[in-house]
Formats: sequence, structure tokens, C-alpha cells
Amino acid sequence: MEGDTYSGLDNGTQLDGNVVQIFQKSFVQVQNILDQNRLLINEINQNHESKIPDNLSRNVGLIRELNNNIRRVVDLYADLSSTFSKSMDTSSEEDLSVAMRSDAKAGHKRNRPV
Repeated sequence: MEGDTYSGLDNGTQLDGNVVQIFQKSFVQVQNILDQNRLLINEINQNHESKIPDNLSRNVGLIRELNNNIRRVVDLYADLSSTFSKSMDTSSEEDLSVAMRSDAKAGHKRNRPV
């Protein structure tokens, strides 16, 4: 898949296969963390409803773990956003470069408005 492109965007922009792999890997990580959070929240709720002192004090650690997981999800989405922006910038620069080369080959001159 390396070097392949994905043209699933409406404006015809193509993404490098490596970028798509990064997205897929990150989304799998996010989903795994969210699944873990669901289990943590269920356990926190059960402990809270039990009103058993040991269970309630265990919730402190579970809530910390939940907060850390949420931070990890935010960081993953921030990295995804950055990766996507960089890939779009690179793609735009490549499109411009290709357009300029084809203009030069065709002998087109750009007319400037007066």
C-alpha cells in the first residue's frame, strides 16, 4: 500500500497510503481506549451504587485512569489533525508543482491583468 493514494475526498484531493494507514491505526487506538473507558465507567458506577467504602476509594484510581485515557484520546485526535493538515499542505504543493510543470511544457504564458 506504500506509495498508493486514496482519493476518497470530495474535492479530488488524494491522500498518501501512509497517511491512510496512520489514520486507521489511530482510529483503532481511539476505539480501544473508548471501549476501555466504557468498562471503567461501568465499574465506577457499580462501585458508587454499592456505597462500600473500599469500592468508593477504588473509584479515585479508576477516575484518574479515565481522565488519563481521555487525555490520550485528545492527543491522538490532535496528532491526527496535524497529520491531516500536513498531508493536505503537501498534496496542495504537489498539485501546484504538477500544474506549473505542465504549463511550462505546454508553453503557456501567464497573462497578468493590467
